Amino acid sequence: MSAIETPDIVRKPETETAEPQLKSPPLYRVVMLNDHFTPMDFVVEILMRFFHKSETSAQQMMLRIHHEGSVICGVFPRDIAETKVQQVETASRTSGHPLRCIMEHDSND
Repeated sequence: MSAIETPDIVRKPETETAEPQLKSPPLYRVVMLNDHFTPMDFVVEILMRFFHKSETSAQQMMLRIHHEGSVICGVFPRDIAETKVQQVETASRTSGHPLRCIMEHDSND
């Protein structure tokens, strides 16, 4: 039998071996809006349930919503932000409350 010769590995130029530059997905802020009808305890529950805030943090955020009109609940990629908004609004409507969330493009992105 004859020996199989393998070719020497040909080195590619640097331009062909460069790692692709991956760009982070655009981020969106989920903002909870104040209304004068949703009970404060319900807002705290929503912040804890969907945004994983501690009770203390959720209470502070609820007070900011009450006094300042809105608060940023978190910054997420688009699909997650849309899901959070939908979860909050579905839970609010199911419970008979008008609580609203919106998403805004994060200007820091």
